[in-house]
Amino acid sequence: MKLRRRSFLAASAASLALPSITQAQSKRVLKFIPFADLAILDPLATTGYSTLYHGYMVYDTLYGQTGRQFGFKCTPQMVKGHVVENDGRTWMLTLREGLLFHNGARVLATDCVASIKRWGVRDLFGQALMARTDEISAQGDETIVFRLKQPFPLLPDALGHASSNMCAIMPKHIAETDPFKQITEVIGSGPFRFKADERVQGAFFAYERFGQYKPREDGDVSFTAGPKIVHFDRVEWHVQPDPATKAAAMQAGEVDWWENPAPDLLPLLRSHRIATPILDPTGMQVMLRPNHLYPPFDKPEFRRALLRAIDQKEFMVASRGEDTSLWSVPLGFFPPASPLACDAGLAVLTGKRDDAAVARTLQSAGYQGEKIVLMAMTDSPYSGPASNVTADLLKRIGMNVTIRQWTLAQS
Repeated sequence: MKLRRRSFLAASAASLALPSITQAQSKRVLKFIPFADLAILDPLATTGYSTLYHGYMVYDTLYGQTGRQFGFKCTPQMVKGHVVENDGRTWMLTLREGLLFHNGARVLATDCVASIKRWGVRDLFGQALMARTDEISAQGDETIVFRLKQPFPLLPDALGHASSNMCAIMPKHIAETDPFKQITEVIGSGPFRFKADERVQGAFFAYERFGQYKPREDGDVSFTAGPKIVHFDRVEWHVQPDPATKAAAMQAGEVDWWENPAPDLLPLLRSHRIATPILDPTGMQVMLRPNHLYPPFDKPEFRRALLRAIDQKEFMVASRGEDTSLWSVPLGFFPPASPLACDAGLAVLTGKRDDAAVARTLQSAGYQGEKIVLMAMTDSPYSGPASNVTADLLKRIGMNVTIRQWTLAQS
């Protein structure tokens, strides 16, 4: 299942609403409504998108990822470039000049090494890179050296991939925090400084332009790659869980951008001449992940049976409405616009759904009424409705389901 999305730094969402930009006391201020509360500030402590967006506001990365137009390539961002030697087993990354942290300190190779090591413990792509790495070290103030056990051509892709968890570069003393403990001090070298003194948890967050941020001078501006040109002096996040209140704020001009308007409110917004374009058709993939370590889904036949019961359209209509311009099905493991996309194996998702037949398959495979605990995120505009559809589906095929609700703050 794929949701259409927009592109703002590293964000993913179904659509946006963007009227005029606020001009306050000669400052350009963007008032933004995120899809969920910013419950966690550490970009390694959660895969939540609000934290990812926050990360790209505050932190910079060694490489940036281009969008669909440029083939999703990871290109130099904080680094000037790299040199590969020793048959692909030695990489030397050189930092650009003039990179500064928000506290005024110069960004050094030692900061980057510590940040990479912390990231490499939590991120799956990072773990793959670390498993093939003998040593990461700093050579002087500007050069990061990877000495690999074997060639790893995807090194820039690992360091620059734009999904969670981002390889955020932070000062060494912060990066040396235990990867499984959340950082409490937010200092990056990205285009905006986080205003911790203005933070009102669950309601308001603010960012101010970092005047000493130095964009790279070359490259195509695309997704998280290329020169990051700052157009606002201040960005405010106004957290509001109620869609009707968000819509009213948009109509009144109290906010400028609503990240994910509810599908049933889009006509209302458009009637007030509020633009709701889809800026990036790449999409966001939504997954249902059975825990294969425990019964009954530890058996492959159970997982295969569940696949035959899933109606992807049912999930999409529940979360994004009937407008097919906001989603597309069928969808395999890789989204249609991605380089590895193909339609192999999709027949299992496009045939006639037969819940009774799936239930019989589960019984014959040995299902004995084991309790299924479904984790349902209540404050996500996508996961919430999808969780309800999942619960109904599992009950229809004879499974014993218990719903456990949770929020991003508990992730």
